[in-house]
Formats: sequence, C-alpha cells, structure tokens
Amino acid sequence: MGRKFTEFAFTPQVRAAQELNSSREANQALETIAGAHDVLTEREVEFIQSRDSFYQASVGENGWPYVQFRGGTTGFLRVLDNKTLGYTDFRGNAQYISLGNLQGNDRVAMIMVDYANRRRLKIWARANIISIDDNPELIARLEMTDYRAEIQRGIVLTVEAYDWNCPQHITPRYTKHEVEASLHGIAQRIATLETENRQLKNELEKALSSANAIGGHPEGKT
Repeated sequence: MGRKFTEFAFTPQVRAAQELNSSREANQALETIAGAHDVLTEREVEFIQSRDSFYQASVGENGWPYVQFRGGTTGFLRVLDNKTLGYTDFRGNAQYISLGNLQGNDRVAMIMVDYANRRRLKIWARANIISIDDNPELIARLEMTDYRAEIQRGIVLTVEAYDWNCPQHITPRYTKHEVEASLHGIAQRIATLETENRQLKNELEKALSSANAIGGHPEGKT
C-alpha cells in the first residue's frame, strides 16, 4: 500500500495532468511507497497540538468548495487519538456554510501551516457534528477554558490520510508569541549590557576621583 492520500487526490484527470507535466513517474512512486500515512505519529501530534489555526475545506451540494479559517488558542485542535481530531465550533458570522456542507458531505481537507519554520501538513478526514446536549463529556474534552467564546457544537474528525507538503514558497511569518519569545533574549542581553555599562561608568568615576585626590590640585589650577 502506498500513501493513502493518493487514493483520494490522484484522480484520472490528476494523473493525466501529471503525465502532461512530466511528473507522473515521481508521483506514481507515492502510490506504491511503503507507509500509508493514515495514522498520526508523534511528529504529526506535536505539530497539530502546537498550531493556533488551520484551514478547512468542505464541498457543497452544488459541487462548489468552501475554505474556512479556524483559529483559537494554541492546541485548540485536539488530538483525541492517533486517528481522531476534534475542536469546538464557535459562534461566527452565522452563515453556517461549513456546517451545511458537512451535513450533506462529511469529507473535509485541512491545511495547517507553521509559517515561522516553513512546515505544512495536509489532512484528509471525515467530519462528525457533535451536539452539546448529546455528548457533553466530549464537548468538555474539546473545550478551551482560557478562550472566551460561545461554543455551539463540536466537530470530530476521523483522519483518512495526511501528507507533509514541501516548504517551497512559504513566506516566514511570526505570531506575537513567537516575536515576544525571540525578543525576550534580546531584552535580557540589553539589560545585561546596561548593567555592565553602569558598573564601568561607576568604576571610571571612582578612578578619576582617586586620580584627582592624588594630584592634590583643585580642578583648573596649577
């Protein structure tokens, strides 16, 4: 068995496009290479739990895709086990496009990006809508106690396949937390240098005072 995602993504038309663009041979290897990539490993779990956002695509009954941005505090997308993810659905603009799409077609595609380190993970999954009244225990597992937002429902995702994207064309960007963490070391270094500067200034003033005392001449007189 090759990479599981190729079963979903490499349709006949996609394979024809690969052939036309001279990439069919390289992509064909993914269909037979060992490792299905349909069960999350420690690497994927660590990556998912450190994200504060992702993009989720669903498909409407008219065939049009819809991509939604999902965000929250770091780790809001929970890893329930090595085949299951989940998150709480908050009140938004009340259009309910994703919700309506998922009621007719449970297939979703997700992209998670670590801009700072130029890493990108794609996930194919099936979504299940969880009512607060029907499963309050699961909602409690998905809830973020440090994030104030009204929870309307839970979304549980069964992972079908995943694939790591190449870092090409990812422009590095940094979150406020990442910038603050980076600047923390610089701020500490500046504070150390300022302390050293004050100490050197005090020592210089003491040395000049001692030199004037040894000379015994009032300043400006011979």
